[in-house]
Amino acid sequence: MFDEYLEPPRVERPVSPAIAVQVPVISSGTPSSTTIDQDAPSPKEGIDFDESFAPVAHIEAIRVFIANAASKNMTVYQMDVKTTFLNGDLKEEFYVTQPEGFVDPDHLTHVYRMKKALYGLKQAPRAWYDTLSRFLLDNKFFKGAVDTTLFTQKTGKHILHVQIYVDDIIFASTDPKACDIFSNEMSLNFQMSMMGQISFFLGLQVSQSLGGIFINQSKFALEILKKFRMDSCNPVDTPMVD
Repeated sequence: MFDEYLEPPRVERPVSPAIAVQVPVISSGTPSSTTIDQDAPSPKEGIDFDESFAPVAHIEAIRVFIANAASKNMTVYQMDVKTTFLNGDLKEEFYVTQPEGFVDPDHLTHVYRMKKALYGLKQAPRAWYDTLSRFLLDNKFFKGAVDTTLFTQKTGKHILHVQIYVDDIIFASTDPKACDIFSNEMSLNFQMSMMGQISFFLGLQVSQSLGGIFINQSKFALEILKKFRMDSCNPVDTPMVD
């Protein structure tokens, strides 16, 4: 998470605390100040960092992914990345003060240089996406030209598709062994929660069988009925029936 333990850097503009860990973070810049101000403004895109936007899969893309898997008799699996943003490598130079309760009494003003992103940093989602994207590309995946959250790996006559939505990942392959290999590779590089065959994803309930893959939103529909206090109403086959 942190790299160097050093004297406070001279920074142009300090930034606000990282929300998740409640420790102030300061960005680097043209040397002009030694102040570390917890109430200072947050980092600004284009000044303290380049990008904060991270691509996410649209629901239409998820449906296309599932439909494609069904057409090729592929089983769709799901995994979740734990503490996602803490895996994101930071390109910019950021520092964090010593967390409360872990302050070195001999170096009260020393700070840590951050290697990874923290929850609360605006560029954390982008840093995670870039880190995961780089990992997949290094493992012979190629990124979709239109949908940049879709990654594909081809090995001989087999193909492995991976669709990412921040920390939620679904994947399917024409070779079942490829799914096992991919799961193991992800677990070796990130803290993962393997969830087996996909059953619920982005509001979609998914069931898989030899007859195909079926999706519905019955849970969502029930929540809507409960919201408007209609969960005990009497359903009819056609509208406007007495």
